[in-house]
Amino acid sequence: MKTYEDYTTAVICAMGFEMSAVRFMLDGEEHPSLPRQPGDQNQYVLGQMSGHNVVLAWLPAVQGKGAAAVVATNLERTFPSLQWRFMVGIGGGVPNTKEDIRLGDVVVSTPDGRHGGVVQYDLGKDTDSGFILKGFLKAPPSYMTTAVVKMQSDHFVRENKVEEFVATLVQRHRRLQVYQRPPAETDVLFDDPDDRSQISMRQARQGSGPEIHYGLIASGDRVMRSAIKRDSEVENIGGILCFEMEAAGLATEYSCIVIRGISDYADSHKNDTWQHYAAAAAAACTKELLTYIEPMVPTEPAADSTPRTSVGEQSTAHSSFVGRGINNVGRGNFSVGGNVHIS
Repeated sequence: MKTYEDYTTAVICAMGFEMSAVRFMLDGEEHPSLPRQPGDQNQYVLGQMSGHNVVLAWLPAVQGKGAAAVVATNLERTFPSLQWRFMVGIGGGVPNTKEDIRLGDVVVSTPDGRHGGVVQYDLGKDTDSGFILKGFLKAPPSYMTTAVVKMQSDHFVRENKVEEFVATLVQRHRRLQVYQRPPAETDVLFDDPDDRSQISMRQARQGSGPEIHYGLIASGDRVMRSAIKRDSEVENIGGILCFEMEAAGLATEYSCIVIRGISDYADSHKNDTWQHYAAAAAAACTKELLTYIEPMVPTEPAADSTPRTSVGEQSTAHSSFVGRGINNVGRGNFSVGGNVHIS
């Protein structure tokens, strides 16, 4: 049976259907649960994904960065060997001329200018010259960032595995078919956020599967469902590809990567049609990204092989001094300074 120290990768989800998408994307059987630690109100699903021992946590029936911060804090206290952290779920995409973002696509947070991949767009102060952002969220570890770059490079010449992984998910059980991709005609983008007759005409894609986009994710305490406010935030910050509500609660204290499946366009036409598929797409992208990250092997204290002797008994074992600052101060006496290992 594995211990808390065996788990090096954490995935946090906000809602139940997001958690289930990740849960049923795990490889093989789930690992047995571990005893609950005092003071930890989280529940966990344990398993393996792409060679990593993964602990999956989710928020209670409360959304937002505050709830995410509490879950993350409990997670860190219970699982001391965590190295890689992901926030995975759905988000609202930002249509723009540079990135052809569509429903079911995935956005992976990556550093952009002065931001580490996630920006808390509603934290700041109003001034005569406009709204000024305050605070700074942690960037992901450089090793995770370089893994993202390699995955992005690979996808120039081969398709991503999101469609493949989602297909495997929905075949596991008939009830998981709720995560199937909705019909393409339900992906509608309106030119005018207040006029449903003004539909944006977009060229058909060559492939049927979702695309993965890389850039800035905006996190705040409110659901973004206004195209006017969405575009205003994009103009103020620049480069935003997605809006969501929880990542700032994690990235304030912990380095992580946020992966969001696009379920709507963060406007007044927001609905639930694409939510399950978008959650599955984000989980699948996480699974693929983990194939680019070398699994961490938790380090264990070296066994003490020094022969133990009783008081007054002379040991014949070999003795060695490693370090600096050993000073002989008299016959049979010495003092030790600095970092010294005695065996």
